[in-house]
Amino acid sequence: MTDIDRRGFLRTGLAAATLGVAASGPLAALSARTADASTMVKRAFSPDYGPLHPVKDHTTGLELLKLPRGFEYLTSGWTGDPMSDGRRTPGSHDGMAAFTPSDALKDRTEAGGSGGAGKGHWTVLVRNHEVGSLNGAFVTPAYNPAAGGGTTSLIFDTRQGKFLESWASLGGTVRNCAGGPTPWGSWLSCEETTLINGSYRHGYVFEVPHDGIGDAKPYKEMGRFSHEAVAVDPKTGWVYETEDATPSGFYRFRPKVKGDLGQGGVLEMMTIGSSAYTTYKDGTGVAYPEIGWVAIDNPDPGADEKSVVQQGIAKGGASFARLEGAWYHDGKIYIVSTSGGPTGQGQVFEYDLASSTMRVLFASPNAAVLNNPDNICVSPRGGIVLCEDGSGVEYLHGLTTDGEIFPFAENSVVIPAGGVRGKAAAPGNYTGAEWCGSVFDSKDGGWLFANIQSPGITFAITGPWQDGSL
Repeated sequence: MTDIDRRGFLRTGLAAATLGVAASGPLAALSARTADASTMVKRAFSPDYGPLHPVKDHTTGLELLKLPRGFEYLTSGWTGDPMSDGRRTPGSHDGMAAFTPSDALKDRTEAGGSGGAGKGHWTVLVRNHEVGSLNGAFVTPAYNPAAGGGTTSLIFDTRQGKFLESWASLGGTVRNCAGGPTPWGSWLSCEETTLINGSYRHGYVFEVPHDGIGDAKPYKEMGRFSHEAVAVDPKTGWVYETEDATPSGFYRFRPKVKGDLGQGGVLEMMTIGSSAYTTYKDGTGVAYPEIGWVAIDNPDPGADEKSVVQQGIAKGGASFARLEGAWYHDGKIYIVSTSGGPTGQGQVFEYDLASSTMRVLFASPNAAVLNNPDNICVSPRGGIVLCEDGSGVEYLHGLTTDGEIFPFAENSVVIPAGGVRGKAAAPGNYTGAEWCGSVFDSKDGGWLFANIQSPGITFAITGPWQDGSL
């Protein structure tokens, strides 16, 4: 992109960046909504943002996405792209979070020649790679030298609309699917597996500083299970964890020391009522006023020991169907069940931390409304973004203020027969690849970042957010 092109490209992004954070939004309306899920409709497009149209990538010139008019994007961190540390970008992009850079990172990046004039507008992304191979770690220190999963980190200038730097930040792990940011500025990267490779057990949570490289030490007291996402209560420092399995539990980890998870703590599983309740088929509006927690006696079970979820169920723990995304917002945790609900097309739960109550915020009545949601995030303006991981063409979805679902971005990634110059992506149709890692920038919410897992691309999207609920 030329400087002239970038200035034009940024007009919309800068306008969006000046917006204040709305006091209310779709979540406020949805929290009060208890209508039957059958009344929900999937709009063909947002009534505010308008229909989707093919939009060219400012990086490659390809029409990789369909977006509402006025929205634009650039791409970076394609699988195989060289990073600033000389390594190649791993594939299978997944969960992601955005952070305000530390002063040390700003100074180091400026000294390294990336330029510091706009460092007040930088945001840092830490990105998971759901690599399950045992062909060797891509960075050291590595937890398991044979394991190919981990994380990479990127710096983005929200004013220039430009990726500045990238590096490998965690290695030697397996299937790093999602995770979550902490209030103290780190990323908790979660392994979605219970693989045992020789003397190495997998299925743990690892912490990665946003401004450096993780020490690759697993937090074993946070549980060994098929982890998906986490959300941290900033008031208590307690970490809420989801499990991508059926049955799965919803867990919380109460650390001995707030902000220092490595010191250990207590892992607990949610209970609903007085017996081992099953939420699989619950629809929109179902409420759970009787929430409790039971301790997990052995959070790090071996192959021949009772799994974490079975330990919890034996004590009356509640069962969920494939819990995936989780997000903290305004005193509540939003939790996604990918295959729960009356039709098995997905549920979103809202857990109120203050009242210790939970409800089904909505359950998809059919695939035409929402097809197996996965990652979730909440915008600074109070809107929900859902990443779809179902069948057919995949979408990023938003919610209207009355709870209607609409497609915001369509995956239109088709790599032509000749490939893309400078990219390792193989020719082919990737429109069925899942969306993941949606997150707004840490500066002012003028940019939405998201990944398409295959062929492995990170998108930075900007536009007139003020026109709608996102």
